[in-house]
Amino acid sequence: MAEGDGIEKLDNYEGMSGTSLKTGEQGRVDWKVNVPEAGFYNISVQYYPIKGKSSSIERSLLIDGVLPFEEADYLQFDRIWDNELDQVKRDNRGNDLRPQQFERPEWRELLLKDSNGYYADPFRFYLTAGTHTLSFVSQREPMVVRQLRLYQDKHPALYEETVKRYEQEGLKKTDGQLITVQAENARAKSSPTLYPQTERASAAVKPYSPELIRVNTIGGYNWRMPGQWIEWEIDAPEAGLYKIALKAKQQFVRGIYSTRRLYVNGEVPFREAEQIPFRYKSGYRIDVMGGDEPYLFELKKGKNIIRLEDTLGEFAPLIREVKDSLFNLNEMYRKIIMITGASPDKFRDYRVDEQVPNLLKTFKSEEERLTAVSKELKRLSGGSSDSEALLKTMALQLGELIDNPDTIPRRLAAYKSNTGGLGTWLQKALEMPLQIDEIYVASPNKKLPSDGDGFFTRLSHEITTFAYSFFIDYNQIGNASDEKNPRSITVWIGSGRDQANTLKAMIDETFTPETGINVNLKLVQMNTLLPATLAGQGPDVAMQISNDIPVNYAMRKAAADLSQFPDYREVANWFRPSALVPFTYQKGVYALPETQTFNMLFYRKDVLKELGLDVPQTWDDMYKLLAVLNKNRMQLGMPITTPATSVPIPGQNIPPNSIFATMLMQNGGQFYRNEGKESDLDSRIGVETFKTWTDLYSDYKLEREFDFANRFRTGEMPIGIVDYTTYNQLSVFAPEIRGMWGFVPIPGTKQPDGTIRRDTPSNGSGTLMLSGAKDKDAAWQFMKWWTGEDAQTKYGREMEALMGASARYPTANVKALDSLPWPVADYDSLKEEFEWVRGIPEVPGGYFTGRHLQNAFLKVVVGADTEAREAILDYAQYIQDEIRAKRKEFGLPE
Repeated sequence: MAEGDGIEKLDNYEGMSGTSLKTGEQGRVDWKVNVPEAGFYNISVQYYPIKGKSSSIERSLLIDGVLPFEEADYLQFDRIWDNELDQVKRDNRGNDLRPQQFERPEWRELLLKDSNGYYADPFRFYLTAGTHTLSFVSQREPMVVRQLRLYQDKHPALYEETVKRYEQEGLKKTDGQLITVQAENARAKSSPTLYPQTERASAAVKPYSPELIRVNTIGGYNWRMPGQWIEWEIDAPEAGLYKIALKAKQQFVRGIYSTRRLYVNGEVPFREAEQIPFRYKSGYRIDVMGGDEPYLFELKKGKNIIRLEDTLGEFAPLIREVKDSLFNLNEMYRKIIMITGASPDKFRDYRVDEQVPNLLKTFKSEEERLTAVSKELKRLSGGSSDSEALLKTMALQLGELIDNPDTIPRRLAAYKSNTGGLGTWLQKALEMPLQIDEIYVASPNKKLPSDGDGFFTRLSHEITTFAYSFFIDYNQIGNASDEKNPRSITVWIGSGRDQANTLKAMIDETFTPETGINVNLKLVQMNTLLPATLAGQGPDVAMQISNDIPVNYAMRKAAADLSQFPDYREVANWFRPSALVPFTYQKGVYALPETQTFNMLFYRKDVLKELGLDVPQTWDDMYKLLAVLNKNRMQLGMPITTPATSVPIPGQNIPPNSIFATMLMQNGGQFYRNEGKESDLDSRIGVETFKTWTDLYSDYKLEREFDFANRFRTGEMPIGIVDYTTYNQLSVFAPEIRGMWGFVPIPGTKQPDGTIRRDTPSNGSGTLMLSGAKDKDAAWQFMKWWTGEDAQTKYGREMEALMGASARYPTANVKALDSLPWPVADYDSLKEEFEWVRGIPEVPGGYFTGRHLQNAFLKVVVGADTEAREAILDYAQYIQDEIRAKRKEFGLPE
């Protein structure tokens, strides 16, 4: 049985005979299975990763309509990635360009296992004899399924037994063979983040250049998460037994070592190959599998596939123990603050050990657990380390709290700090990076090359690179302008080098060949834009600038009016009207939107369920929820300042508070009236909204400054209205609460007709054309290309490929946002709120609005000696005066 979109039967699909089933991004597929005998079964799936949004495929597995265990809700199926070209491309300065990754799908069989890596072995499912229904529920991305197989997977034999099998089968050691494979020439990998990399800090790598950028290694910090794998093809000249060695660097994690599982032609050859350790050491070294007595691996003549997969190995059960411990300690913290509050009175006896059931018992069991884990960690890593020290500190504190329970309230801040540290430890412990330069497959008697990382090599490298630093322009990204082509523009970007390199690669691949326009991309600090423009040294186009800059430049005739271009209207339709509002001035438009962010309501499912609360739909619901949270000493998160999405620039204005703006817009208010000539904050709606907003902090004692992600993680702030990009942070930052939280549209204001109005303001960044641009048509073509669907989608996917899910790009292009790999249910919530997003206009003197709104707020909430009405009317007058003064300065009608 199948239900949902995109489900269809396919015959003889992609060379696989018989019938396959295509499953879409949404929906459910059921299979009836007749189990002959009760017992534990492994389940494998033969699948084909068809084209989607370039992220891993996710499914949930139900057995007879029920989730068998929590981890079965997040089954991950990898896509298969490869370099787009066999040869590395170079720019016109001779530097290697990062190879672009493209999908090379093929049929694969996957044993269902834990996508987080907490369990090293595949999942085992208990099934009774008889008929059962297995269901796959789509969470993200489409795929084709050929078959499900239920069987008992056998553990590989020990190496000792494998050697006996070699002898029985008459396998001989090869003689005199040495095959060297450059690791960057990998055949396939599980993620586009595993692209070949550039190593410039060592002369040991090949190919090496002290002057030019060379693609010469693979892995590194990008190859750190459990389950990620890389495959290489080895062409063996003869069948027989070989040893395998890697020239690798593991100077990323101390205390614990990086572990890899080795597959040869799709199978783990023996049990020891399940957990191959790479211990900490600076620089590159030759790691022979098996050490002084190398393991022997059977290779057939011709092509062989070697795969290394990131695994937690022996650390998996320890990390699992710490995860469970952290969950229990956070639960106890929540129960303690329900009695004491987040800032307990030092002189009061709360008797928390009597009031919180099983508090000391839990502390005792967690103390014993963490002590045992730290001892085992020390044994495995062969010495003390900072990893082990944190666990010992937490265990020590728990011991002291058990001995002196009356000190618990006084030590609550330290307890919270240590549990926060434990959460960070958990996140870091999952990361096991490894960087590889070369792979050697050799006969047992063949001597391996040296690691090439001696003292004199390093000294020579340092001297040479220092000398070259006087001649190389490191600000120039990619190709320099071609002298033969007169059309050229200069573009400034103010983010990071990774972003600049990605953008330049895209320009050199598509924009310049299609248009013939050269782009000189410069990585600069954006606070130099104003002085450079005044000096006549500015760029033609500035990217990733905050919302307030375009109109401020437009007032001074420094920005070009984009609405003058004949196809502007067509381009404007790529974005929601709200994204263009901050860039509009005097009927002109002075920038194109790049990113657009807005608030969503984040909530902890488990905590709200514990408190018997529903997700609030309106502000009235929110007040009722606040009463319950206050009673339980928990908090609602609503930040006072909105973080800028682009790089902060000195003098940059403070945007108006997003919560105040939400309330104002939902009540039909506005920031400016009379076409931006006056502030509207002194209107009846403005004053009433300001009082409602400040009352939340005065009467309900909401906190003004907090680290939402950390407090959300512990559960002391189980609900909050924050920027939607927090989703990316939580996905990576708090793995222990995966599946326990969600995000939905913000609370709204009920209208007389019963509908709920959920207006919210947007923030973001844009691309600006300077009025001094010599070739405005070329600059406009670049801006259209960059903010268009194709470039924005590709850049968003590349950023996620480069940095992982935490770097998901909040593009303002509506169609490009549709193409980014959001889980379907979450993206539906995002789209629902997007319909209500509104822009805040920028006006002359408008920089006073956010600043004085905050001043008025602080005077009421912190000063506590001023009425809300009085404060907002006073500061609205300052805003009015500044708007009037600026309009006079620029010769505008007042």
